[in-house]
Amino acid sequence: MRSVFEQELDELNQELSGMGTRVESIIEDTFEAFKTNDRDTLTKIAHGDSEIDRMEKDIETKCLSLMLRQQPVAKDLRHISMALKVVTDLERIGDHAVDIAELALRLNDKDSDTMVNYLPEMVDNVKIMLRESIDAFVTKDMEQAKSIEKRDDIIDGLFCKVKDEVVELLKADSALSDKAVDLLMVAKYLERIGDHAVNVCEWTEFFDTGLVKNVRIL
Repeated sequence: MRSVFEQELDELNQELSGMGTRVESIIEDTFEAFKTNDRDTLTKIAHGDSEIDRMEKDIETKCLSLMLRQQPVAKDLRHISMALKVVTDLERIGDHAVDIAELALRLNDKDSDTMVNYLPEMVDNVKIMLRESIDAFVTKDMEQAKSIEKRDDIIDGLFCKVKDEVVELLKADSALSDKAVDLLMVAKYLERIGDHAVNVCEWTEFFDTGLVKNVRIL
């Protein structure tokens, strides 16, 4: 029975990893479509949240089934509990990707050539954070999880630079106010994605310690 349970936990990890990979792909596709003004792809992403929602529900169902059938204790229970938390963060990351696609559709075809300079760098760092946070979760790599949390400072710093660039856009031409606000919102959603990646790392550490933000949970 133990071997079957361990196999099911491994399958749970694989499903979470697959969901993380899919979410990362959506973020990448969104910004590639933004840069090339691919309206069809942006529209598809803006209306395609059902796939991520389905993955979330499938993983939640698996977690609840494992709890009911196996009655896990100790670290096994932590494993399943943190999976339920991680899948929620991944779903919210997917929501933010959809939000970004919707904002990109509001920008006109010239705006893709004049994106503020630091947005692409934010995108690259967010993708790295997301990928590595999922890897740390699957492998239970506590050191990697802690190092990823520090990368969030980079995201926060880039967000501040984007804000500065948006201010300069407004100073140059107040008629760009709508575009400036939309670009700032894109950066804000990227910052939130980075925060969710940090959450994934914190839940990974919870597996080892039973603590979240120095508070014992389990």
